[in-house]
Amino acid sequence: MKNYINKAKCFLRILYVIPILIFTETILSSCTNEELQIQQNFPFEVSVMPVHKDIANDETVEIRVKILPSGNFTETQYYLRYFQFDGTGILKYYNDIPYSQNDSYELKNKEFRLYYTSTSTMSQSFKIWIIDSFGNEREIEFQFGNKD
Repeated sequence: MKNYINKAKCFLRILYVIPILIFTETILSSCTNEELQIQQNFPFEVSVMPVHKDIANDETVEIRVKILPSGNFTETQYYLRYFQFDGTGILKYYNDIPYSQNDSYELKNKEFRLYYTSTSTMSQSFKIWIIDSFGNEREIEFQFGNKD
C-alpha cells in the first residue's frame, strides 16, 4: 500500500510540472521575433454634415468635415484636393487663400470647415478627396442646384 501511495505522489508532482512547462514554453515561444510590430497605417472614414442642395450666385456654404481614423498613429498626415467639373466656385479653408483645383493641401486638423462660394448661376458639382500619408483615400461629391 505504501508503494501505491508513493507512486500516486510522484504522479501528482508530474501533473503539477506539465502545465508549468507548457505555460513557460508558450511565453518563451511568443517572444522569438526580435522586432516589435507597430501598426501605422489605419484606414479612415469621412463624416460630412448635411449641406444645402441649392446655392445662389455669390452665396457661401459651410461644409463641416470630420476625419474618423480606425486607429491612432500620431504621425499620420492628411491632405485635401478638389476638382470642380460643373459650374464655377471658390473653395477655401477658413480665411486661407482659395484652393486651386487638383493641388494638394495639408490639413492641420481632423475636424475642419470648408467654405464654398458660388460664382455661377448654373448648377455646380465638385469632388474633394482626402488622402492620408499612407495612400488611403476617400472621395466626397457635392452638387448644388441654382437658387436664382
